[in-house]
Amino acid sequence: MWTSFPPRDWWYMAVLSLGVLYALLSQGRPRARTGAWIGFVYGLGFFVPLLPWIGVYVGPLPWLALAAALAGYLAVFGVCATVTMRLPFPPVWFAAVWVLVEAARSAFPFSGFPWGRTAFSQVDGPLLPLASVLGTAGVSGAVALFGACLAWVVQLLLFRHAAPGAPAHGSLVRPGVVAVVLALLGPIAAIGLTPDTLDRNVSGTSVQVAAVQGNVPRLGLDFNAQRRAVLDNHVRNTFGLADAIDSNTAARPAFVAWPENASDIDPLANPDAAAEITEASVAVGAPILVGTLVRDADGRPTNTVLVWDGEKGPVGRYDKHIIQPFGEYLPWRPFFRMFSSYADMAGNFRPGTGSSVLQVPTDSGTIPVGVATCWEVAFDRAAQTAVDQGARILYVPTNNATFGRTDMTYQQLAMSRFRAVEHGRAVIVAATSGVSALVEPDGTVTAQSGIFTAAVLSARMPLRSETTVATLLGAWPERVIAGAALVALLFAMATRTRFSQRLTTGRRRKSSPSGAVQHKSEEFAGDEQ
Repeated sequence: MWTSFPPRDWWYMAVLSLGVLYALLSQGRPRARTGAWIGFVYGLGFFVPLLPWIGVYVGPLPWLALAAALAGYLAVFGVCATVTMRLPFPPVWFAAVWVLVEAARSAFPFSGFPWGRTAFSQVDGPLLPLASVLGTAGVSGAVALFGACLAWVVQLLLFRHAAPGAPAHGSLVRPGVVAVVLALLGPIAAIGLTPDTLDRNVSGTSVQVAAVQGNVPRLGLDFNAQRRAVLDNHVRNTFGLADAIDSNTAARPAFVAWPENASDIDPLANPDAAAEITEASVAVGAPILVGTLVRDADGRPTNTVLVWDGEKGPVGRYDKHIIQPFGEYLPWRPFFRMFSSYADMAGNFRPGTGSSVLQVPTDSGTIPVGVATCWEVAFDRAAQTAVDQGARILYVPTNNATFGRTDMTYQQLAMSRFRAVEHGRAVIVAATSGVSALVEPDGTVTAQSGIFTAAVLSARMPLRSETTVATLLGAWPERVIAGAALVALLFAMATRTRFSQRLTTGRRRKSSPSGAVQHKSEEFAGDEQ
């Protein structure tokens, strides 16, 4: 499963691996406890190789503990899927429960961990256009349904009447046709949506933008020990862009996007930092979106983006709404301190409130820019809220220097590409040390930087006001699919669990010979939970 995610991008492996998982959970009608072990082992095989960047500088314990916790969700999935797949058309319930469990781990605990949602593995796959209609839940469900149906077809061909969902006697044509139709449902719908997705790259209004990646002095958790050097790097590269504009080798942007932590020296409290940013803005002839840290009156910092105008100074502010547990704050600090000496390095940030859109003044008018800072882009509600509030282009400032030369930054870029398609908006990804990118509304990357190198990306990008179906529906596809999974689970439990079987057996004991009762009890023994 993990090989379907960047930087490998083998999107088809998600389909195949979920097909294998379906086969393991359905063949031979396993008990729920067996389903739990299958799900847990599958989860370890997925999350352990997906997330080693968690422990690159803090050791393996946090990485392996998180992977095991996330594998626990797939143990729950194994139980729920084993039960619901006893209903007719088992691939449908397999996919619905997969969406339900992904939704649960994306919300709980500590606001959830949506990293590794199946939908984010499909940015180079044929199912990506579905994002513009059904969002992350729809694409994840489509991948799971596709894989499960392929496995079901194989089971019907190889095992015939012993396959799950197959009639005990009679023709297998009907379940075979249903399996093929369900398998092709997602791909055919995606093909139909592809032209509309590509058309979003063409807009009557566009804007010239630039993203500056200044780089950091060194890798590691203490990259910001040289905060002045990080700020100077971004100022210097912005002056380089100004020189290119003056020599007519680059177009003047309407605004310049700096990354998260580009100035960890608060320019609202440090006149020297403010002066540097102002000089850079004046030189390039455009406002700069500056990622910085601002300490409020209570002493707690906020992860902030300031709109910095060369003539007026700061004219807009966004404080990160969804702050990162174990990074920007530490829940249960005394408890987690016992497991890692790095626990106290976690911050005490305050989550922001207010609009998710920055009103950026330009020579041609004000541009509403939606912001999802770093960790926030993984959450559906971040980009959704920004577009709902009128954003015509999205901006993802991020700082991945603390994760070294790992896959993390590429996995995060895939999320930005997914959000572009989901909401039909161009996305500017500005990273302190890479990967920075300019993404079209169809998810294609117009320009991309390397990692741990300085870079300036510049391009003309579309400004869009139209709303995709996914934006209009918001969280409803996920709610409907998850709700259907819950109803199916409760129904399956009510009709096939040990409790219901005991009630049935109890009634029959009153009217049947003891031998008949014993025979019926043995018949149901294999279904006990």
